[in-house]
Amino acid sequence: MIYIAGISIAIFISALLLVKQQKSKSDYILLAWMLLMTFHLTLFYLHYSESIFNYPILLAIIFPLPLLHGVLLFYYVSSVTNQFPKKNYLVFIHLIPALLAYLYLIPFILLSNEEKIFIIKNNGVGYENFQILLLAAVYISGVIYVIWSIKLLNNHKKNILHQFSNIEAVNLKWLQFLTYGLGLVWIVVIFTQNDIFIFTGVSVFVILIGFFGVKQRDIFSTEKNDFVELTIESTAPEIDKKELVEAVETKASKKSKYANSGLSEKLKETYYQNMMSLVKQEKVYTNCDLSLKDLAAQLDIHANYLSQIINEKEGKNFYDFINTFRVNEFKRLIAGPKSQQFTILGLAYDCGFNSKSSFNRNFKKITGSTPSQYIQSNQQ
Repeated sequence: MIYIAGISIAIFISALLLVKQQKSKSDYILLAWMLLMTFHLTLFYLHYSESIFNYPILLAIIFPLPLLHGVLLFYYVSSVTNQFPKKNYLVFIHLIPALLAYLYLIPFILLSNEEKIFIIKNNGVGYENFQILLLAAVYISGVIYVIWSIKLLNNHKKNILHQFSNIEAVNLKWLQFLTYGLGLVWIVVIFTQNDIFIFTGVSVFVILIGFFGVKQRDIFSTEKNDFVELTIESTAPEIDKKELVEAVETKASKKSKYANSGLSEKLKETYYQNMMSLVKQEKVYTNCDLSLKDLAAQLDIHANYLSQIINEKEGKNFYDFINTFRVNEFKRLIAGPKSQQFTILGLAYDCGFNSKSSFNRNFKKITGSTPSQYIQSNQQ
């Protein structure tokens, strides 16, 4: 039966996470979520088979559990994308609805086994208002946390363009699948209100997590050690005090993203010239794994400042900035006399691209034509 398959896959993923070495925060969150999935599906199967009445102590435990799935999705997405709440009380707030539901059920839990069985078999008689409120809370929770998680993913998409020159390994399509998959489950919850359909959907969801989990190289290690929180604050590392000029408090500066960065125009220009010299002479863009943090370390400058300089001086994010150099390098190589000795993809790899799709996408974005079209037009 599909419920048994879902339970088995959830246990399997939990086991993989338990034996993983050096678990990250997101690993612990995913482990908690998979254990919750296991427990939730098991309880539903017991209800479905009516075996639950052999264990009256478990009655009603299942009802507040849907309030936790959206929360754990939010925790997981925010952790992997480096947007996890920094204050503990903000983390705890998300658990309050489920906690209140369980507190309300304490009198039910203290009833005798016969009384609990009677209430459950009679569609929760005496708890009608609670069921209506709980159902509304589940609907609201599901919608809010799926939308919130999508927003976090969109923020991440923007952030990685400012920090990585190749984004295939950090685009978190795995998380998109996870978020939209749970969103589909919630659509089934809202529009069918049929437990069999709902838990069949949950079982399929868990099975697909297991299937994609085997294929995904980074499924259990999606956090990147070189991810930088890009914020320009007064707490940023100190720079040469002789060059430090306080930002002028004008209307324009207040609206500016970097109004309080503390970088003077003179210092920005110095850093910019150093950066351009390094990129052009050393061809650092040929390193397919080049990140903002790597380039900042070579320039001995804080990554926040380097991001600001690229944005202001070039009008581009780090991703577009580096890939423009890669495209121009490819154009230079393809025009050379030895270009016929190599394949187009081979030359693209030499320029720093790490995949055919990334090369084609960036080349067309920057030049307006595909690599093949460009080569043909320049051979005529």
